[in-house]
Amino acid sequence: MATRTLTMSHTELDRFSVITRVRERRLTQVEAARMQNLGVRQVQRLCVAVAQQGADGLVCRKRGRPSSRRFPDQFRRAIVTLISAHYSDFGPTLASEKLLERHKIKVSNETVRKLMIQAGIWQTRAQRKPKVQQPRLRRPCFGELIQIDGSDHRWFEDRAKPCVLLVFIDDATGQLVGMHFCHAESTFEYMNVTKRYLLEYGKPVAFYSDKHAVFRVNKAGGTRGEDITQFGRALHDLNIESICANSPAAKGRVERANGTLQDRLVKELRLAGISSIADGNTFLESFRRDYNARFGRTPASDHDAHRKLIKAERVRIDDIFSWQESRAVTRSLTLQYDKVVYLIKPGPENDKIAGQHVTVFDYPDGWFKIRYEVRELPYSVFDRLSQIRQADIVNNKRLGATLAMALESQLESNERRSKSCPSRPFPSASSMQ
Repeated sequence: MATRTLTMSHTELDRFSVITRVRERRLTQVEAARMQNLGVRQVQRLCVAVAQQGADGLVCRKRGRPSSRRFPDQFRRAIVTLISAHYSDFGPTLASEKLLERHKIKVSNETVRKLMIQAGIWQTRAQRKPKVQQPRLRRPCFGELIQIDGSDHRWFEDRAKPCVLLVFIDDATGQLVGMHFCHAESTFEYMNVTKRYLLEYGKPVAFYSDKHAVFRVNKAGGTRGEDITQFGRALHDLNIESICANSPAAKGRVERANGTLQDRLVKELRLAGISSIADGNTFLESFRRDYNARFGRTPASDHDAHRKLIKAERVRIDDIFSWQESRAVTRSLTLQYDKVVYLIKPGPENDKIAGQHVTVFDYPDGWFKIRYEVRELPYSVFDRLSQIRQADIVNNKRLGATLAMALESQLESNERRSKSCPSRPFPSASSMQ
């Protein structure tokens, strides 16, 4: 005789045991009703069901049947078709938001999640490889710790080349407090974003970053002989602490934010039809407000740890966030900086600085200034080295311009070769004899 498997819940199994004892007259119906929190009439009906059908009589008849509130199959297929066509790489929450915003279809996140799992579009947490992360409590105050990082990614997918997104996130609230698209992680780019952040929020207690060369001198003999980078010098001038994480997991807030942005922001840029860095930076402000409204959280403390910029700092903020280096002035009142020889204008006051050291201020917008103590010196360009020699060392602040110059030079060289050496047909066998 073939065996059959019957699936029952714990409640049904316990109820079957009680009803069996009632039918065997080891328990009265009143006592069974009290034990199961049922009425006596219900116990009588259960006894009849077990007598006629056995254990099957206690199994819920709704089990395995679709809910009466379930969406029609045609509507469910339409949702899966929309998600497959437009949002196949979206998460369930973002997909449900776009169904409401773009298609006026209101479906819960859980329903979308189940539909995507059934269609094989989304994987459950059990199906994904688990990640082990050491927990760390958030800082209690807004502005106490700002995590910063650059994420190199195809933010515009195939519509443009890969670029870098600089991300500033507050540790206490999880809010994005600074975002900027750029070609590469450089000192000037970080300075620009930091300056905008300080003007908007004020000075935080500390910035938390990785060990990128922008933030940390990774070998002996650093800038100005003080083992401090230009970005670190700017933060020191503003009395802001700079902390470097020992591993990516240590600054997990910004790392997880980068993962979220590589999902959400990429798709938002696609839906908005944005394919350039300039348009992307314009779009970031509205995206940042929406992101903070969705994912920002209330800090444990109401205290804002930001400090306002004093008047002197506001006046000097452009000088603080410039590239500063010390140079020695020759007896002929010249100095060399960044492959350029500068001639200081002679005069009674300037003649005295021969052999002294001056400070060169190089600004992100190309503006240039030479200062001796607190006095700005007039100058003129004496000689400029326009070509880049093989294996020249280029500071990361000029890397983007250097690559652009190299590319332009290569294109011009290829064009000259094509004009001077026109293509020749491949020699035939007869001509080679």
